Amino acid sequence: MGRSIAGVTEVDFALIGHQESWRAAADVLAVLRGPERTPLPDDEIRDILPWLPPRAVCHVDIESLGGARARGLYIDSFIAPDRLADAYVRDNIARVREAAAYAIKAGAKIVSLGGFSSILIEGNFDQLPQRHATVFTTGNTLTVGFIVQGIRKMCAMEGRDLRRSTLLIVGATGDLGSGCARCLAGDVRRVLLTARNMERLRRLAVELEAEGVAVEVATDLRQFSSEADVVICAASLASPSLLLGRVAPEAIICDAGFPKNLAPGAEMPGAKVFFGGLGQVMGGLRFTPDFHGVLNRHPFPDVVHGCLLEGMALALERRFEPFSQGRGFITPERVEEVETIAARHGIYLAPLYNADGPLEETAESSCLPALLPA
Repeated sequence: MGRSIAGVTEVDFALIGHQESWRAAADVLAVLRGPERTPLPDDEIRDILPWLPPRAVCHVDIESLGGARARGLYIDSFIAPDRLADAYVRDNIARVREAAAYAIKAGAKIVSLGGFSSILIEGNFDQLPQRHATVFTTGNTLTVGFIVQGIRKMCAMEGRDLRRSTLLIVGATGDLGSGCARCLAGDVRRVLLTARNMERLRRLAVELEAEGVAVEVATDLRQFSSEADVVICAASLASPSLLLGRVAPEAIICDAGFPKNLAPGAEMPGAKVFFGGLGQVMGGLRFTPDFHGVLNRHPFPDVVHGCLLEGMALALERRFEPFSQGRGFITPERVEEVETIAARHGIYLAPLYNADGPLEETAESSCLPALLPA
């Protein structure tokens, strides 16, 4: 279909991702087909996308503020936005495996698994094709770092004392949720953990309680005895469908899901919502062909999800290793280590924003319209 991606002599990194909405998928296909072709109707896109094999759609060049450079590929697995549910797990794992095989064949030294790719693999890299010099990372450690930084920044902006807060983590037993719990539990008054698996919840609670943290667990948000005023949504949901309960008025809420967790019609008067887990590349990104504003649909330049940025940061550092390996391995020490690597190359927490636009005044936001990510 349309343009092909010419080979490169060296591939430092590869990024495996997929689009979280049909609008985003349509924009990707439009760039691939070229401006000379008429855009496809929505019904044709829905018919075509599930049949597209995973493939590289563009080269990605990243530059460090210190002058280091790395070259890579963005590989779209073309998982359809409406096929993220459990019924399609087998097909989606096959797509991730095929995308991984593409990255290995291209000679990528390190591969980041973005979005549902890491959830499908669950850190079990043995599910991926045999490889020699290519390593894989879920990218979740840096994502956790940016979520935690965002929570602390938002509390500072709102004049909240995090130490007096009750923290709720939705999706607490996943890699992101458990990592956030370990990083923030000692900084808050009380921790509420919710997920679908009670046995895993209890294991995480025991781990945190051993550190002197007050923890309450539940598989139903309505069962908690107190309301949360700081919330992290990191559940692996197939669509934005989460309706929060037991949340205090004017709570600070970080939606770190991909796709987003919060239902568009969720009633949360006074809540301060922001999208978490995002970083900004200060040295600059270049896509060939030009996918700016398509692959990174944010109201600020060169903003990327932390799971993909981790692979790029490690490539700039020339540390080709499986830094994030799956559920349960993210610790505050590992988060600090990868944050230091990212910062050394000019990769920092992105400016905060939500569906209505920027939440802080920056040089860019003063002249940008609000942007609703699709």
